[in-house]
Amino acid sequence: MLEKVKNIQNTPLVDGGKYRHLFFDLDHTLWDFEANARVTLLELYQNMQLEKRGVNDFDLFHKNYLAHNEKLWERYRNGYIKQEELRIKRMWLALLDFKIADELLAKEMSIRFLDLLPTRTILFPYTMEILQYLTNKKYELHLITNGFEKTQHSKLKYSGLDKYFKEVITSEGSSSLKPNKAIFDFAFSRTGATPAESIMLGDSIDVDILGAMKAGIDQVFINHLNISIDIKPTYVVSSLKELEKIF
Repeated sequence: MLEKVKNIQNTPLVDGGKYRHLFFDLDHTLWDFEANARVTLLELYQNMQLEKRGVNDFDLFHKNYLAHNEKLWERYRNGYIKQEELRIKRMWLALLDFKIADELLAKEMSIRFLDLLPTRTILFPYTMEILQYLTNKKYELHLITNGFEKTQHSKLKYSGLDKYFKEVITSEGSSSLKPNKAIFDFAFSRTGATPAESIMLGDSIDVDILGAMKAGIDQVFINHLNISIDIKPTYVVSSLKELEKIF
């Protein structure tokens, strides 16, 4: 289903032509973080024999890791913790759920996880096709991501997404984080884009959509999970395929 602000549903939209610069989020929008994290954690679980160390339920471990990761990222965005604490503490807390208070193990897992995760290549359905479609239509595609510089560029390289994006704006490179307006201003400066000809596409209401609103640009909420929302983005789609109705 596709929505415009005025609650128009299932209606083809034609004003995508006013946009020139399309700013995408990466994780959870194009690159499937949950699926890639699961594959990576499962490899660590097996290779490091975590079951023998007391992690007797991998599915629960994976679920808990994702929950801790999300909460710690929120703290990181708000400036309460640093990058290194985020990386290690998400493993530490996931292990602690199984009564394993082993800081050295958490650090080792964090290192291995960050080595392996960026090499994973699971994308959301129609990712490659829509990026090629938009490229063929002469849109300029960029990324604005809160992920770390080295990690995000590795994800793009291994997944084959790097060829589609002219500029990759990371939180490290811009010294800011979505939803802060500063990271969008940095992106405008870096790309030569103006707010009037720009649009943000992402999966997070709090980070991508509200951030774009603060920056004065239109938004596409990519609602992979079909969650209910209280605000009205410029557009809402439930799959990447539906972007063809906008652009």
